[in-house]
Amino acid sequence: MSPNAHITSHRKPRRTATQSWVVRTGVAGGVLSTLAVAGAGSATAVEKPTEATMEMPAVNATLATSIAQSAAATTQTAFDYQVRAQQDDAADSARHAAKKAKDEADRKAEAEKKAAEAQEKRDAEQARASRATERKSLSVKAATGSAEEAAGAASSASTGSGNAATLVSFLQAQLGKAYVMGSTGPSSYDCSGLVMAAYSQIGIDLPRVSQDQSTAGTQVSLGNLQVGDILYWGSAGSAYHVGVYIGGGKFIGAQNPSTGIVERDMSYSPPTGAVRVM
Repeated sequence: MSPNAHITSHRKPRRTATQSWVVRTGVAGGVLSTLAVAGAGSATAVEKPTEATMEMPAVNATLATSIAQSAAATTQTAFDYQVRAQQDDAADSARHAAKKAKDEADRKAEAEKKAAEAQEKRDAEQARASRATERKSLSVKAATGSAEEAAGAASSASTGSGNAATLVSFLQAQLGKAYVMGSTGPSSYDCSGLVMAAYSQIGIDLPRVSQDQSTAGTQVSLGNLQVGDILYWGSAGSAYHVGVYIGGGKFIGAQNPSTGIVERDMSYSPPTGAVRVM
């Protein structure tokens, strides 16, 4: 008998090949199942981050677009404010320039007005001084003329002096009558009509109008006048008014519709020249 016959063996019994295959198959299936479950879980766990990763670019793009639009709007608003400020500055400058130009024009106009008033004042003073000088000169000339006339009358009773007296007498008789343009008497006259009518009293025929009467005789200076000389205003040949010198620095004429036929000092309206026809 073998010494080891009663010793119990500790080895496990050997499985058959079929059992081993079944076990291996089951283990493999379990492992595969576990891997499948794990894979599914992993797939599920990975899908969410993948979705989040796909959505973030869209969100970021929208946010970036909004920020860009806001920045553009802000830039445009700032530009509009700048343009408006420049326009306001330009308008203020234009108003200031216009006001300055107006003030300058007003000052210039005021200066010109004052200068014109001063010139008018000087002209008026010169005119008054000139009239005073003329009056003084005419008074001296009239006195000299009267003395000469008196001497002439005393020395001889000529036909001329008689005609002068007749002429003056007729003119004095017409004082106060009306001035009527184109009239030659006897109730009214114009300036040349009166002169023509006066000279007709002593047989002297004169042209009808003042322009022709101013050249009807010999031109004489105002400093050498005699009674009966024709006085005229304006240029010789184009005179616009005539009268008759009656001595003593006076004349008689049909002045205008307001005054009619009047006697005036020569200083009242100094004539331009004179002609002698007798």
